[in-house]
Amino acid sequence: MSTEPDPAESTRNTGPGTPDGEDGVRATESGGDTPATDGTTGEDTSEDAGESTGDDGTAAEVTAGEGAATPGADQAAAQVTEAQAELAAQKQERERIERRKAEKTGPIAAGTKLSGKAADLLAAVRAVEGGAKPTAGVFDDPEPAPRRPAPEPVRHPRPVAAEAAAAPAPAPDAVEAVRRVLADGGAPESLAPQVAAGLGEGAEEVLREDPWQLLRVAGVRPEQADGFARALLGPECAPDDERRGRAMTVWLLEQAALAGHTALELPALTAALAQRSVPDADAAVQSTLAEGEALAFQDALEEPGAAPAAAEGAQEEDDDEAARPVRVLVGLERYALAEESLADALARIVNSLAKEASPHWEAAASGSAAELIRAVAGHGLVLHTGGEAARAEPAALLTAARAQGLRAVAACHTFDGRHRFAALLAGTAPEGADDSVVTLPGLLSGAEGPGRDADGALALDLLVLLDAPQVDVESAAMVAESLPDGARLVLSGDPAVLWSAGPGRVFGDLLAARVCPQVASRTPDPGPLGELVSGLGIGELNQVEAPGKEIVIVPVRDAGEAVHRTVQLVADSVPRAFGFTPGQTVVITPGHGGAAGTRALNAALKERLNPGPGRFGGFDPGDLVVHSPAPGRTVPGRVEKADAEGLHLACADGPVVVPRERVEQSVKHGWALTAHQAVGSRWPAAVVVLPGDAARTLSRPWVYTAFGRAERHLSVVHGVEQALPRAVAEVPAKPRTTRLPLLLRTLVPPAS
Repeated sequence: MSTEPDPAESTRNTGPGTPDGEDGVRATESGGDTPATDGTTGEDTSEDAGESTGDDGTAAEVTAGEGAATPGADQAAAQVTEAQAELAAQKQERERIERRKAEKTGPIAAGTKLSGKAADLLAAVRAVEGGAKPTAGVFDDPEPAPRRPAPEPVRHPRPVAAEAAAAPAPAPDAVEAVRRVLADGGAPESLAPQVAAGLGEGAEEVLREDPWQLLRVAGVRPEQADGFARALLGPECAPDDERRGRAMTVWLLEQAALAGHTALELPALTAALAQRSVPDADAAVQSTLAEGEALAFQDALEEPGAAPAAAEGAQEEDDDEAARPVRVLVGLERYALAEESLADALARIVNSLAKEASPHWEAAASGSAAELIRAVAGHGLVLHTGGEAARAEPAALLTAARAQGLRAVAACHTFDGRHRFAALLAGTAPEGADDSVVTLPGLLSGAEGPGRDADGALALDLLVLLDAPQVDVESAAMVAESLPDGARLVLSGDPAVLWSAGPGRVFGDLLAARVCPQVASRTPDPGPLGELVSGLGIGELNQVEAPGKEIVIVPVRDAGEAVHRTVQLVADSVPRAFGFTPGQTVVITPGHGGAAGTRALNAALKERLNPGPGRFGGFDPGDLVVHSPAPGRTVPGRVEKADAEGLHLACADGPVVVPRERVEQSVKHGWALTAHQAVGSRWPAAVVVLPGDAARTLSRPWVYTAFGRAERHLSVVHGVEQALPRAVAEVPAKPRTTRLPLLLRTLVPPAS
């Protein structure tokens, strides 16, 4: 039975081909506003990082309602019956709409609204925080050239476990002082709390002495900081100002981190500074290094075809190395130290394990997981690669280890991944192994897993880290440093999926460094979907027989039709054909903005599946949402209610209350996601939307990740024509500049 909602339209039961349709020509690449120089523009990075297509500049999530009611109305509604609350909300909504109409022709009340350049800057900041493209031309009268959309968070990637309590709010006097400085420079005074918190004590003096420090506020762009500096400094403001050069250098390094780089090569950085109208780029970099705001490294380059020198012989080859070519890298301290700490910790793990294999491990080594078990028995660090079906092999390893009395735990990227892996252990794990599968954030925070010993190390003998490609360099450093001497670490994952939202390419770097055993699974993913995804991984978009409607192609002509067909599939066709509820179907699209991005699709899906006024900050009870408790993390959930405490969500990790002031930044509607938000989880059905304007943003890892989210059914809303097979065959992952492979080679001899 076809899942196609309209019998008049043809439905194909083969792999995603290239049906007739208009090939969209408008698209933008991810990576923020980093210049198009080598190393400064990276691939999509995030859940929320950098998958925007189109140039939608709105900051708030699009909803079917008119907006949120006033706090007073919310509190009153909480004290009456549901019916009375609904009537009161409708009345309040009508009154609010009338007030908005009246305000359009009335004067703007002083102190309550922003206008002009201040309003533009505030909109730009909120837009970047929401993942949209910032508003251009805030301070400059001439309209700047179009720029790429800023990446959806993560703006400052941090370890996924870093969910500590929020930092204390700055003192009211400090906020007021910063507010006056912002007003003098024509910036929105509402940014004062962010600036005061970001710059710390004495923020007012810092901002007056160096107005370009405004760039440290997430979402502020160089042209906006330049306008602010001109307003404060007057004739003293100049493009060659040393303070401007330093601020631009740090900002570019932050943008590079958003694109996945832990450092930039010096020529790429100076070229990017030149594009930002910094007259003496070399002097700007040197000033930044002198002030300690960045670090520089000289890494020796390996001769083509030459084997890396052993660590022991390095001293004997000092003269030779002095003549070898080097590359100069510049990076922010936090990422440089994280990479060095990770390399040191991995070297310790490799060298601290006894070399002889345990006879107990050898006795347990049988079946399809034997190769992996034998490798782990004799080595402290092991890499395991494979698709979804290959997760059975780490499950067998974990079962064998716990059967021998070892403290063994598996950590997953998402709660859904944890549940799926735990299901593989059902009926096989020893008694008391309920805590053997955790999420990585929960493990590092102590909320899940065995906890830590007296020395602060994780109380583990074996850690199997699943979804390893999703682990950024800071999180990986925290994991490796937390393991005790003698513990074993297994990194397992599918190297074909999208890389981590945060900076680094840990799993790929370890595979390239070849400093430990690597076990490649020979277990294929089953069925038509498995056959399709396996072909994508090697760059082939194959025609696949799908007798059970496992794969369906829905050709569309434009973005409007793509949205319409997507809603039909989720609300009618897929539930009718397979019995799945709309909540069991995920919609994946390349970006947040645009006519068929997550905002537009979520608005249409909400209107069909859970219509309402959106009186709780744009949300209603029953809305599917995604919650981002920390940059780089996405937790699916459902809205339960809202009250004076905030928005109440039922999430995979339990009930969550999001304070009112955090709702706009950390909660988005969740019927439609980007591939970075969806990676690490799977759904019974997936609808992948490929509008014409997304053609240039597609890559093999993106297509592989999106198509691989479906367990039983995949519908492809196809409007990119030949761009899809071309992306699969010709567009690999964008390279990331990192130092980890070289650091590892100097500490660990190559694996035999």
